[in-house]
Amino acid sequence: MRVDDLRILYDYDRWATIRILNRAVAVPPFEWSDSNRIDRRGLGGILVHALGVHERWRCAWQGIEEVAQRELEPLLTPEELRADWDIEWTALAAFFDGLLDDDLDGPVDDLPVWQTMTHVINHGTQHRSEAAVLLTRLGLSPGDLDLQVFLEERAHQPVG
Repeated sequence: MRVDDLRILYDYDRWATIRILNRAVAVPPFEWSDSNRIDRRGLGGILVHALGVHERWRCAWQGIEEVAQRELEPLLTPEELRADWDIEWTALAAFFDGLLDDDLDGPVDDLPVWQTMTHVINHGTQHRSEAAVLLTRLGLSPGDLDLQVFLEERAHQPVG
Protein backbone atom coordinates (compact mmCIF):
# COMPACT_ATOMS: atom_id res chain seq x y z
CA MET A 1 0.00 0.00 0.00
CA ARG A 2 1.25 3.46 -0.92
CA VAL A 3 0.17 6.92 0.19
CA ASP A 4 -1.20 7.60 -3.31
CA ASP A 5 -3.36 4.46 -3.08
CA LEU A 6 -4.76 5.54 0.27
CA ARG A 7 -5.35 9.06 -1.02
CA ILE A 8 -7.61 7.63 -3.76
CA LEU A 9 -9.55 5.63 -1.17
CA TYR A 10 -9.96 8.70 1.03
CA ASP A 11 -11.06 10.78 -1.96
CA TYR A 12 -13.68 8.11 -2.59
CA ASP A 13 -14.68 8.13 1.09
CA ARG A 14 -15.25 11.89 0.90
CA TRP A 15 -17.18 11.67 -2.39
CA ALA A 16 -19.51 8.98 -1.04
CA THR A 17 -19.98 10.73 2.29
CA ILE A 18 -20.91 13.98 0.52
CA ARG A 19 -23.56 12.10 -1.46
CA ILE A 20 -25.07 10.89 1.81
CA LEU A 21 -24.84 14.30 3.50
CA ASN A 22 -26.40 16.05 0.51
CA ARG A 23 -29.51 13.91 0.93
CA ALA A 24 -29.49 14.06 4.74
CA VAL A 25 -30.29 17.80 4.80
CA ALA A 26 -33.81 16.96 3.55
CA VAL A 27 -34.53 14.52 6.38
CA PRO A 28 -37.24 15.66 8.81
CA PRO A 29 -35.84 16.40 12.29
CA PHE A 30 -37.70 13.50 13.93
CA GLU A 31 -36.31 11.02 11.44
CA TRP A 32 -32.80 12.49 11.84
CA SER A 33 -32.78 12.25 15.64
CA ASP A 34 -34.74 9.02 16.12
CA SER A 35 -32.65 6.16 17.49
CA ASN A 36 -32.79 2.37 17.32
CA ARG A 37 -33.22 2.22 13.55
CA ILE A 38 -30.10 0.15 12.93
CA ASP A 39 -28.52 -1.39 16.00
CA ARG A 40 -28.99 1.32 18.65
CA ARG A 41 -28.52 4.30 16.34
CA GLY A 42 -30.68 6.26 13.97
CA LEU A 43 -29.60 8.14 10.87
CA GLY A 44 -28.08 11.12 12.67
CA GLY A 45 -26.35 8.91 15.22
CA ILE A 46 -24.88 6.68 12.52
CA LEU A 47 -23.41 9.62 10.60
CA VAL A 48 -22.08 11.39 13.71
CA HIS A 49 -20.44 8.11 14.78
CA ALA A 50 -18.78 7.76 11.37
CA LEU A 51 -17.27 11.24 11.70
CA GLY A 52 -16.17 10.60 15.27
CA VAL A 53 -14.36 7.40 14.32
CA HIS A 54 -12.70 9.17 11.38
CA GLU A 55 -11.46 11.95 13.66
CA ARG A 56 -10.24 9.61 16.41
CA TRP A 57 -8.21 7.47 14.01
CA ARG A 58 -6.68 10.48 12.27
CA CYS A 59 -5.67 11.85 15.64
CA ALA A 60 -4.16 8.47 16.57
CA TRP A 61 -2.08 8.51 13.37
CA GLN A 62 -0.90 12.01 14.28
CA GLY A 63 -0.14 11.08 17.89
CA ILE A 64 -2.89 13.36 19.24
CA GLU A 65 -4.52 12.13 22.43
CA GLU A 66 -7.64 13.19 24.29
CA VAL A 67 -10.06 13.35 21.37
CA ALA A 68 -13.68 13.92 22.33
CA GLN A 69 -16.16 11.17 21.52
CA ARG A 70 -18.82 12.92 19.41
CA GLU A 71 -21.33 10.20 20.06
CA LEU A 72 -21.59 11.34 23.70
CA GLU A 73 -22.35 14.95 22.77
CA PRO A 74 -25.72 16.40 21.69
CA LEU A 75 -26.69 15.28 18.20
CA LEU A 76 -25.55 17.64 15.45
CA THR A 77 -27.96 18.82 12.77
CA PRO A 78 -27.22 17.67 9.20
CA GLU A 79 -25.83 21.13 8.42
CA GLU A 80 -23.58 21.14 11.49
CA LEU A 81 -22.39 17.65 10.65
CA ARG A 82 -21.47 18.71 7.12
CA ALA A 83 -19.52 21.69 8.46
CA ASP A 84 -17.63 19.44 10.88
CA TRP A 85 -16.88 16.97 8.07
CA ASP A 86 -15.38 19.87 6.10
CA ILE A 87 -13.09 20.60 9.06
CA GLU A 88 -12.12 16.92 9.26
CA TRP A 89 -11.40 16.73 5.52
CA THR A 90 -9.13 19.79 5.82
CA ALA A 91 -7.27 18.19 8.73
CA LEU A 92 -7.00 14.91 6.82
CA ALA A 93 -5.58 16.70 3.76
CA ALA A 94 -2.92 18.30 5.94
CA PHE A 95 -2.10 14.89 7.40
CA PHE A 96 -1.78 13.38 3.92
CA ASP A 97 0.48 16.24 2.81
CA GLY A 98 3.08 15.13 5.35
CA LEU A 99 2.60 11.37 4.98
CA LEU A 100 5.31 9.27 3.35
CA ASP A 101 5.13 5.70 2.09
CA ASP A 102 7.60 4.66 4.79
CA ASP A 103 5.25 5.99 7.47
CA LEU A 104 2.57 3.46 6.53
CA ASP A 105 4.33 0.52 8.17
CA GLY A 106 4.67 2.27 11.54
CA PRO A 107 2.51 0.94 14.36
CA VAL A 108 -0.77 2.38 15.60
CA ASP A 109 -2.76 0.26 18.04
CA ASP A 110 -0.35 -2.64 17.35
CA LEU A 111 -1.17 -2.57 13.62
CA PRO A 112 0.55 -0.93 10.67
CA VAL A 113 -0.81 2.54 9.88
CA TRP A 114 -1.93 1.45 6.41
CA GLN A 115 -4.12 -1.29 7.89
CA THR A 116 -5.83 1.09 10.28
CA MET A 117 -6.32 3.57 7.44
CA THR A 118 -8.01 0.93 5.29
CA HIS A 119 -10.10 -0.08 8.30
CA VAL A 120 -11.46 3.49 8.51
CA ILE A 121 -12.50 3.34 4.85
CA ASN A 122 -14.24 0.01 5.37
CA HIS A 123 -15.91 1.27 8.53
CA GLY A 124 -17.19 4.33 6.68
CA THR A 125 -18.58 2.12 3.92
CA GLN A 126 -20.53 0.11 6.48
CA HIS A 127 -22.12 3.18 8.02
CA ARG A 128 -22.79 4.90 4.69
CA SER A 129 -24.64 1.77 3.57
CA GLU A 130 -26.74 1.84 6.74
CA ALA A 131 -27.46 5.53 6.17
CA ALA A 132 -28.28 4.89 2.51
CA VAL A 133 -30.88 2.29 3.51
CA LEU A 134 -32.54 4.72 5.91
CA LEU A 135 -32.43 7.56 3.38
CA THR A 136 -33.89 5.33 0.68
CA ARG A 137 -36.75 4.32 2.98
CA LEU A 138 -37.50 8.05 3.26
CA GLY A 139 -37.47 8.47 -0.53
CA LEU A 140 -34.04 10.18 -0.43
CA SER A 141 -31.73 7.61 -1.97
CA PRO A 142 -28.17 8.91 -2.37
CA GLY A 143 -27.81 6.90 -5.55
CA ASP A 144 -24.95 4.60 -6.43
CA LEU A 145 -22.08 4.75 -3.93
CA ASP A 146 -19.79 2.21 -5.60
CA LEU A 147 -16.07 2.84 -5.79
CA GLN A 148 -16.23 2.04 -9.51
CA VAL A 149 -18.69 4.89 -10.10
CA PHE A 150 -16.36 7.29 -8.28
CA LEU A 151 -13.35 6.11 -10.28
CA GLU A 152 -15.20 6.45 -13.60
CA GLU A 153 -16.44 9.95 -12.71
CA ARG A 154 -12.93 10.91 -11.65
CA ALA A 155 -11.41 9.55 -14.86
CA HIS A 156 -13.79 11.67 -16.95
CA GLN A 157 -13.25 14.96 -15.09
CA PRO A 158 -11.32 17.63 -16.95
CA VAL A 159 -7.79 18.12 -15.66
CA GLY A 160 -6.79 21.49 -14.33
